[in-house]
Amino acid sequence: MPIASEELASLPSSAVVVIPCLNEEDYIQGVLDHFAGEPEHIVRKIVVADGGSADRTIEIVEACSRRDGRIVLLNNVRRIQSSGINRAVEQYGDLAPFIIRVDAHADYPAGFCGTLLAAQQMTGADSVVVSMTARGVSCFQKAAAAAQNSRLGNGGSAHRRSAEGRFVDHGHHALMKVNAFRSVGGYDEAFSHNEDAELDFRLTAAGYRIYLCPGADIGYYPRTSLAALFRQYRNFGRGRAMTILKHRMKPKLRQAIPVMVGPAVALSAMGFVAPVLAIPAGLWAAASLFYGVLLGFSNKDGCECGSGVAAMAMHLGFSVGFISHLVTRKTAGAPSARRSAHADIG
Repeated sequence: MPIASEELASLPSSAVVVIPCLNEEDYIQGVLDHFAGEPEHIVRKIVVADGGSADRTIEIVEACSRRDGRIVLLNNVRRIQSSGINRAVEQYGDLAPFIIRVDAHADYPAGFCGTLLAAQQMTGADSVVVSMTARGVSCFQKAAAAAQNSRLGNGGSAHRRSAEGRFVDHGHHALMKVNAFRSVGGYDEAFSHNEDAELDFRLTAAGYRIYLCPGADIGYYPRTSLAALFRQYRNFGRGRAMTILKHRMKPKLRQAIPVMVGPAVALSAMGFVAPVLAIPAGLWAAASLFYGVLLGFSNKDGCECGSGVAAMAMHLGFSVGFISHLVTRKTAGAPSARRSAHADIG
């Protein structure tokens, strides 16, 4: 719940809002209007780090900047989010003690920045993260959103359900102390995806604390096609593999299970020789489809009945990305990530 106006006025701190984006003409206007509506003593600067948009994004940002001098456009030559945020902190991080990372294609609650600053003041956390709930407009988006909001799609990840207010190891990035961000070197620009979880690992290893803030959940809009969803999760899988290898981490069960989907599907191709080889993939597909139909019936939404199909694309994409990085890491690991297109929300 947003904090009261008198509490906002008493907050002793401020932040620089950073919005990394690429081709977000459908969403950037609404996001800029939202954060331009935050008090000037709370939001000192709104930096749009654009990765080379070819649509009307830059035109819209420039028009907004003429109405509000806090809005500035930053050319993110390396395109990926990690680089854009790093450059924004380099240029504008001295204007306020905190940065607030914002995603262009997401909905934010009223008073978002003030709520984060109040949570930081109350807890003393070095990073305040939030929960994310997927939302859909088209029928496919609704199916993908239902999958991403369920255990079938998120494996029970803490920041994929409504936040209860507690310290965590990772969450959807929002507010962070500039000093903490700089002290661990910012985002690793070898990562086009999973850069947030990788940074959180370094923050907690250095003794910094991450707080999952209640009352500041954001809404996220999934990809609009099965192919795009598969590509997104393939990139997520690659990024997760990079993080695990870099820090010699043990994969969590919710990450290890979908990794096995790719091999199971590959084995099923040999089912005509030995039918037993098709059983693992068949069981996975049946369970996913059944879960999706059950989810759609329970929510009385026909579109959500397709959430099992969306989840299958997510699982398979994650598996392909994860395994492909393990196979190619010696010759195309970090460089391939640097060449990747703009990162997605994770």
